[in-house]
Amino acid sequence: MADTPARPLSIRGSDFVDASGQEVRLRGPNIGGWLLMENFITGFAGNESLMRANVRKAIGEDKADRFFARLITSFFGDADAAFLAREGFNSVRLNINYRHLESDAKPFEILEDGFRHIDRAIEQCAAHGIYSMIDLHALPGYQNQDWHSDNPTHVDTFWDHPHFQDRVVNLWEAIADRYKGNPWVSGYNIMNEPADATRKRVGPFYDRAVAAVRAIDRDHIIFLDGNTYTTEFDIFPDEPTEEGIVYAVHDYVAAGFGRGGPYPGVTDGVYIDRDYVEKKFLERSEYARRTGTPIMVSEFSPIYFNDEEKDVQRRQILADQLEIYTRHNVSWQSWMYKDLGRQGMVGVRPETPYRRRFDDFVAKKVRLGADAWGSDEIGPREVSEPVQALIEREFPEFDPYPFGRFHFVRRLLLNIIVAEPMAEEYASLFTGLDDSELDALADSFSFENCQIRDSLVAQLKEG
Repeated sequence: MADTPARPLSIRGSDFVDASGQEVRLRGPNIGGWLLMENFITGFAGNESLMRANVRKAIGEDKADRFFARLITSFFGDADAAFLAREGFNSVRLNINYRHLESDAKPFEILEDGFRHIDRAIEQCAAHGIYSMIDLHALPGYQNQDWHSDNPTHVDTFWDHPHFQDRVVNLWEAIADRYKGNPWVSGYNIMNEPADATRKRVGPFYDRAVAAVRAIDRDHIIFLDGNTYTTEFDIFPDEPTEEGIVYAVHDYVAAGFGRGGPYPGVTDGVYIDRDYVEKKFLERSEYARRTGTPIMVSEFSPIYFNDEEKDVQRRQILADQLEIYTRHNVSWQSWMYKDLGRQGMVGVRPETPYRRRFDDFVAKKVRLGADAWGSDEIGPREVSEPVQALIEREFPEFDPYPFGRFHFVRRLLLNIIVAEPMAEEYASLFTGLDDSELDALADSFSFENCQIRDSLVAQLKEG
């Protein structure tokens, strides 16, 4: 049992410090795919709410509720926290879908029961000396264009409707009230990866949300992501106007994506090597370094193929990033802790009931490019390339926010059109299963049914 600090972490210059004034460098993973389920992590297609709706339709409300409750309980527990502590990690980032805390059918009504897993994770991590960052990863109305905000479309309506913004302020008031004074909460990440094409609305919303939190909780650190998926920081004033704020960075290397490589080599028409990786990090962290605030990289890490020829290059990307972070005294949260064996520190074993039932489905998803994260983002070339060529030919000036034509077409064609029927196919694989079989699927994600990616853990431990 870890000793309980006297008060939450705070900031001294560019450092995090604990209750005794000792400097703390936060290091650990995101607990992705848990309280916000993501398609490549647990194997479904599309976005979480679409997947849940299809599973409920396929097997009924009672069985679906049983499965998801068991899955969330199994996915992260005391054994996971104990493992992270044994390996020397001292921090996690808890990625949360607003739907656990509020229903669209009853906006502004906080779901008390939705806190139980957040409370449990914070307590279990605390028992092993690990801090927890609370990250609102999916907001009502969707703060960006992608599946990881539980967005079923490509439209970020959060920025257009004050109603959604009011609801998020209400959520943060409830969160701050619940965890104020909790010394094992490292801080509050107001929203994950905002993406506002006008580049005018993120800053004013942050001002409002920070003021609401500070009216309740003056102590906890507040983490603010930059605009355009946490890469642009010109939304903030030249000098910070609030104390206790950290300007979080996401630092993915394009060569480490599913479509990326080789490393060093050319990805997306750009030659990427160690010098380029450091240049991008320095660009992304410029605001934090210039203002003398702590540098927190709250997401990074390459994707692995379980192919040694490719993975040795991915490990080199990670080695280069970790060396840079150590030199610049960066705190970090890697993406991520647990999945089906693609990117996590631990992965569900191939012989488990879940993997046996869903591996063929996941392989089909990869073949069709229906996951933006783990695929080549091209899918069936005989379909995707003519559509890409058509849009390029007919609309040569089309360059949509945030990442241009290729990503726009890929998102709509593969991650929505192809993924939606796949979401139904995923749900169909649950039909006919009894309660014990559903429990076995969910329990496949428990720590004892996972294998450790030793090379990744060893690298992160040294970082």
